[in-house]
Amino acid sequence: MYDYGLFIGGKWIERERKIEVRNPYNDELVGYVTQAEEDDVDKAVDVAEEAFKTCSFPAYRRANILSKTADLMEEDLQEIACLITLESGKAIKYSIGEVKRGIETLRFAAVEALKLHGETIPMDASQSGENHIGFYMRMPIGIIAAITPWNFPLNLVLHKVAPAIAAGNSVILKPATATPLTAAKLAEIMKKAGLPDGMFNVIYGSGSTIGKKLIKNEKLAMLTFTGSLQVGSYLKEETKAKRLTLELGSNSALIVDRSANIEKVVPKCIVGSFANAGQVCISIQRIYMHEDIFDEFLDSFKQAVSKVKVGNPIDEDTEYGPLIDDAACIRIEEWINEAVQEGAKIEAGGKFIGKKLLNPTVITNTKPEMRVICEELFAPVVCVIPFSDFDEAIDMANNSIYGLNAGVYTNDLQNAWKAALKLEAGGIIINDYPTFRVDQMPYGGVKSSGVGREGLSFATEEMTEIKFITFNLG
Repeated sequence: MYDYGLFIGGKWIERERKIEVRNPYNDELVGYVTQAEEDDVDKAVDVAEEAFKTCSFPAYRRANILSKTADLMEEDLQEIACLITLESGKAIKYSIGEVKRGIETLRFAAVEALKLHGETIPMDASQSGENHIGFYMRMPIGIIAAITPWNFPLNLVLHKVAPAIAAGNSVILKPATATPLTAAKLAEIMKKAGLPDGMFNVIYGSGSTIGKKLIKNEKLAMLTFTGSLQVGSYLKEETKAKRLTLELGSNSALIVDRSANIEKVVPKCIVGSFANAGQVCISIQRIYMHEDIFDEFLDSFKQAVSKVKVGNPIDEDTEYGPLIDDAACIRIEEWINEAVQEGAKIEAGGKFIGKKLLNPTVITNTKPEMRVICEELFAPVVCVIPFSDFDEAIDMANNSIYGLNAGVYTNDLQNAWKAALKLEAGGIIINDYPTFRVDQMPYGGVKSSGVGREGLSFATEEMTEIKFITFNLG
C-alpha cells in the first residue's frame, strides 16, 4: 500500500485529510496521498522561490541529477510500470513503454542542460553599434507550476519537470488526483538523485481548489498545463503566471490514400485507435479512407479489431483496460447512442462489457457535426469515413477546432507534400499514424489544441528568458 505526503522543500508533509487512489479496473485501493490545504500552496510557492534564489545549480550539476534520476528509474522500471497500471488502468506493456520513454526524456533533458547557451550579436552591423560587443544568455525564468493529466502519469510529468530543471528553474507540480502516486514516486527518486531541496515540490488536490489557488499566485513565472480545452481556456484567462504553455487535446485524423498498403495501415490503426483505451491526446479518432480501398480496409480492420484483447491491464497480453472513471463511461455511451440515433452505423463493438471496459468500437456513416467526430472522444472508438478526392480529405481533416497531430498514408509524393503544407496541425506524420511521437521532437498544436511546444530542446527554451549584455569599448 502506497502512502505519500505532500513533497515540499525536500520533506514529506502529512495532513489529516487523504485522497484515496483506486484501481480503475477493479476499484481496489492502491494507496493514499495527502490532501493539500490552501496554505500548503503558498508554502510550496515560497519554498520554490527561496530555492530558486539561493540554490547553486550550475548546468553540469543539473545534467548529473537528471541522468542519475534516469539511472534510478531504470533500476525500478518494473515497479514504476506496475504503479502506473494500478492507478491509471493502462495495460502493463504500455506502462513499461511509458517508463522507458520517461528515462529517455530525462536523458534528453540532461543533454539540454549542457547545451543551453546564447549567441553573440554583430553590433557593428549598425552604425550606432560601432565599438560595442553584444551577446545574450539564456536564463531560468523562476518558479514553474506544472499541472498534469492522468493518462501519462510519468512521461507527461517529465515533459514539464525535466526541461524546467534542465533550465535551472524550480517547479511545483500538481498531478491529477486520479494518478498522484507515480508523481510522488518521481519526487522520491529525484531526491535520491541529489536534487536540491525546494527545486521540485509536489502537492495534491482538486483543480477547483488547489489548482485554482496555485495558478493565481503572482510569484509564478510560468504555468504549463496538459488537459481539457475547457480547463485550458479557463487557465488562459485566469492565470497570474507570466508565461503559459497549454496542450489541450485533439480529435486526430488519419488520411489513407488509395496508393497506401492496407496490410501496413491496419495494425497501426489498431494501436493508434485503441491503445490505452483511446485515452491519448493523439489517438486516431477519424480515419479518412479513399473510397477505392474503403471496403477492403474496413473488412481487414474489423477482423483485426475482433482479436483485440480487452481486460485486466496487468495481464501481459491485454491491449487495453478500463476507462478512467464512471463519468467517462456515461459520456462515451451517450455519444455513441446519439450518433446511432442520427444515422451512424456500429461496425464493431459499441457495448460496455463491465468494469469500465468498452469493446473496441468502429463507426461508419457519420456526419461532421456528430460529437463522435467533432469533439474529443478519449475512448476506444474510431470513425471511418470515405473520400473520393485527396483535397476533399484534407478539407475534412481540417474541419475541426483542434490541430495537434495528423497522419497521412500515401505513396504519391505530390499528395504527401500537399498534406504537409495544407493540413492544419502542429505535427504532420507522413506514412505513419498521428499517434506517433518521439520525445525529442517538437510537440504541440494549433487552433484549440494549445499554445507552445513540448519536446526537450523546445520546452527548455520556453522555460528561459533571454538576457542581453553589451559592452561599450569606445
